[in-house]
Amino acid sequence: MTRFRDALAAPGLAAIAEVKRRSPSAGDLRPDADPAGLAAAYERAGAAAASILVDERFGGTWDDLRAARAAARLPLLAKGFFTSEDDLRTARDAGADAALLLLRDLDDGQAAALLRTAAELGLETLVEAHDAEELDRAVALDAPVIGINARDLSTFRIDRRAQLQLVARAPRDRVVVAESGVESRAQGAAAELAGADAVLVGSALMRAPDPGAKLAELLSRPLVKVCGLTRQGDVDAAAEAGADMAGFVLAAESPRRAPGVLDVPETMLSVGVYVGEAGEDGADLVQLYPRETGHRGRDAVLLRDGEAVAEVLDLPWEEDDPGHWEAAARAPGRIVLAGRLGADNVADAVRAVRPWAVDAASRLEREPGVKDHALVRAYVEAARCR
Repeated sequence: MTRFRDALAAPGLAAIAEVKRRSPSAGDLRPDADPAGLAAAYERAGAAAASILVDERFGGTWDDLRAARAAARLPLLAKGFFTSEDDLRTARDAGADAALLLLRDLDDGQAAALLRTAAELGLETLVEAHDAEELDRAVALDAPVIGINARDLSTFRIDRRAQLQLVARAPRDRVVVAESGVESRAQGAAAELAGADAVLVGSALMRAPDPGAKLAELLSRPLVKVCGLTRQGDVDAAAEAGADMAGFVLAAESPRRAPGVLDVPETMLSVGVYVGEAGEDGADLVQLYPRETGHRGRDAVLLRDGEAVAEVLDLPWEEDDPGHWEAAARAPGRIVLAGRLGADNVADAVRAVRPWAVDAASRLEREPGVKDHALVRAYVEAARCR
């Protein structure tokens, strides 16, 4: 039985929610954290597993793991600097389903021995890598679950771009966990689109007034995209409203053509929208429509580094389709629902289709390419309603 791995490999983006009182890089996060209460809250909020820091440098103890085990049924990861068989036995006896193995601290012989011991004890592992060399080592060790940490444990610096490059390189027959640096839905989605099965989230939850509610927010879908942005002030308004993606139309014939990809906060994803052929714009994602009879085709593909990661289901050019939502609800895979969405109908669309993301442009405007900030706020709020 592989409770930990199977929980992370379930469809959609999974989350390992962490309990840690302090961080060497950030200092005290939540000194009075209650592991039992947090583990139960994480379980209610939809966590696939919980990570419990048991190292005193993070304010943790083995009693924290025992308390979490008594309070929650979800798989538990014991997180510490483990180098011996005794560490793994202690983790198992305290109620862990899995234990962290840091390749930074282990040579291949040590790591292989600990993997064997864990298997003998009925304990799963999360083998953590920080760079390409360590990722290759984890793959060679045949680690079933590989964590890729965005944080350099020597400098504590976060490099999400390097992390996502490694996530994309990891074999798809392994369960891949993107660790550290996830503070928004968009950042979690970026890891998901790069190929991560799960994210491990700690500091963002421990800083939140309600960690369980923050976790539910990070996992919530759909993502909300505001498209047809042409002015920096409109981008800023979309970000303030809580949108997850900012779309910039870069097709020459569009009345909403942007001057380029404008500045987007790191809590959002930028999307360059093209018709016929994609260009090089530096956006996180590309939304590419075919060109048909001089206009965009009906549906688009969402690309990450040239690879299709979602399908954009839209209305026909300047036409209606009464069966649009019904057909979209039947479509497989990640669906971005588009087509004259606004504050008055997006909640109904979300309930009918359950898309991965929703996309609106024209009905959020005062005039083509100029957003009405009140309409943007209302649309984002309505898209979040359940």
